[in-house]
Amino acid sequence: MGATSTSARPRVPLWDTTRFIAIALVVTGHAIQRLIADSDAALVTYLFIYAFHMPLFAIISGYFSKPGPPNERQMRRVITDIVLPYFIFETIWTAVQAIVEGNWTLNPTRPSWTLWFLLALGIFRLVLPYLALVRWPLVWSIALSVGVGYFGNVDSTFSLSRAIGILPFFVLGWKLHEWGVVDRWRLADPPTAIVRSIAVVVLAAWLAVLIAFIDVWRAIDLRFWFFYEDSYRDLGQDEWWAGLVRLGLIALAALLSAAVLVLVPRRPIAITPFGQATMYVYLLHSFVLYPIRESGVIGGDERSDWPWLVALVAFSLLLTIALASSPVRRLFRPLVEPRPRWLFRPDLDARTGPLRIQPSRTDPTGSRRDPER
Repeated sequence: MGATSTSARPRVPLWDTTRFIAIALVVTGHAIQRLIADSDAALVTYLFIYAFHMPLFAIISGYFSKPGPPNERQMRRVITDIVLPYFIFETIWTAVQAIVEGNWTLNPTRPSWTLWFLLALGIFRLVLPYLALVRWPLVWSIALSVGVGYFGNVDSTFSLSRAIGILPFFVLGWKLHEWGVVDRWRLADPPTAIVRSIAVVVLAAWLAVLIAFIDVWRAIDLRFWFFYEDSYRDLGQDEWWAGLVRLGLIALAALLSAAVLVLVPRRPIAITPFGQATMYVYLLHSFVLYPIRESGVIGGDERSDWPWLVALVAFSLLLTIALASSPVRRLFRPLVEPRPRWLFRPDLDARTGPLRIQPSRTDPTGSRRDPER
C-alpha cells in the first residue's frame, strides 16, 4: 500500500484545510489536558475534541491510501517515513523522561505519548491489503474494533489496541476514495446552506449534550473511551453490552467528522498550506507542551478558569502554525524525514530509484505536498 500518485492532479483544498484543523485539535487537546480535572469548561472542550479528532485524521489517512500489496519503493518509504521516525523520537523521549523524571526504562514496544499514531499508520498499511481481499471490509474493521475491547491482553504494546480501535475510520476513508464519493457527490464544491445548517446542528447538539450531562461524563470517565485503548473491563464496564457503547462512539465520531468536513471551506484559506506539514506538528508539539504541562504552570483551581482555557486554545493554534512553517520543517527534517542511504542495499536504487534526500512529496498519511521553493 502506498501513497496516491503525485501526478499533476489539481489539489483539493478541502483535505489540506481539514488536516490542519485536525492537527490543531490534537495540539489543543494535549494543551488543555491539565485543566480538565478542575474545569468543566475545559472538560467539555476536551470531550468535544476527542470524540472525533483522531478518527478524522484516520479517515483522511485512509482516503489517501491504496490497498494493493506494496512494492519495494513503497516498503522503503514505510521504513523512512514511519519506522525510523518512530525510533528516533522514541529514543529522544526516553532520554527526556530519564533526565526529567528519572525514568531510565527503555521500552520501544510502548510508544511514548503521541507516537502511537505512527505505529497505527504502519499497522494500517499492513492490514489494508488483506482487508481489501474480503467482502464488507468496513464491517469487518468495525467488528474488530468492537471485539478487541473484550480482550484485556490486547493493550498498548506496539499501539495495537488503539490501532485496531480506530481501524474502521481508516477503512472508511479508503472506501470513500474507492466509492468516488468526493467526485460523485461533488464534495469538493461548497455544500448547500441546508447541508451546512444540518452540520452546525449536529456539532451544536453534541456540545449541548456534553454541557448538560458534564457531571455524568466526569463520573464515568468518558474521555478514556475516546482513546480506543483500554479494554471494557479496564474502563469499568465488563458487561456484554459494553461493545455497543464503542459501536455508538464509532457512529458518533463518523457523524461528527462528516459535519466538520461539510463546514470546511472549499477554497484555499490562510491555514490551508500548513495542512501539508501535519506530521511535523504531530511529532514536535509534544516537546513544546511537555515542559509547560510538567512544570505546573497550568492546572489547579487558580489556573483552570476561562481565561486560561482561551489562552491555551489560542496558543495551540499559533503553535500549530509555527511548527508547520518552512523554517521549522527545514530544521527538523533529518528527524521527521530521515533519509539514511547507508541503511539500504545499493542494488535497490537500480530497481526503485535513488532515495530522495530532498523533502518528500507525500507524508506518512499519503497526502501530497507541494515542492518547497
